[in-house]
Amino acid sequence: MGIKDLYSVKAIDSSETKEWLLYKHYAHRIPQISFAYGLYKNNILEGICTFGSPCRMLNNGYSCFKEGFSIDLYELNRLCINEGLEKNVLSFFVSQSLSLMPKPCCLVSYADGNINHHGFIYQATNWIYTGITAKETIYINTKNGKILHPRTVVSLFGSREKDNLPDYIKLLTESYGKYRYFQFLGSKKQVKDMKVNFIYPILPYPKGDNKRYDASYIPTTQVNLI
Repeated sequence: MGIKDLYSVKAIDSSETKEWLLYKHYAHRIPQISFAYGLYKNNILEGICTFGSPCRMLNNGYSCFKEGFSIDLYELNRLCINEGLEKNVLSFFVSQSLSLMPKPCCLVSYADGNINHHGFIYQATNWIYTGITAKETIYINTKNGKILHPRTVVSLFGSREKDNLPDYIKLLTESYGKYRYFQFLGSKKQVKDMKVNFIYPILPYPKGDNKRYDASYIPTTQVNLI
């Protein structure tokens, strides 16, 4: 049996992603979610994919398109599946999630170079690569070596001020940028219009060795009791 025979993808409520995002995804933080999709096998939730308002650019899309051209812009901000699934299931999940998104729209997503991710899933599903974002100030948890972004620090401790942070949270002045990818969704004409008005250069895909993070946590929301 093929992947399409074994798995299905459908829209889910954002509340079903909470445990996955807090305990299974490496960021351990819930982003703004406008759309959420679940990967199912035998009525069991095996993965989640979420989209929301971009945090690094204007929501109306003006910052990545020529002046006067406007399109809905969303960020694929979380993607997480269980370990040990069939080969190519992640590509299937992403492709099916994109097919369920409202159209036309432009999508952006980032692969985190700080944890040696290069965005191979976006390459496999034909996203456009536009380069690395500017370096940003990040923090490190010296107890476990985990990298923490400013938003994560604020959500965990209520502030980024040094006096309000535990001693084991240290500021890092150097950080890698993130690999930035775009995807255009719509009719052939709508996609063509987006490409014509797109202001970023289209670059060759980055290469390198990906580093896997521990995603062995099994959410209690995994079983879908239909």
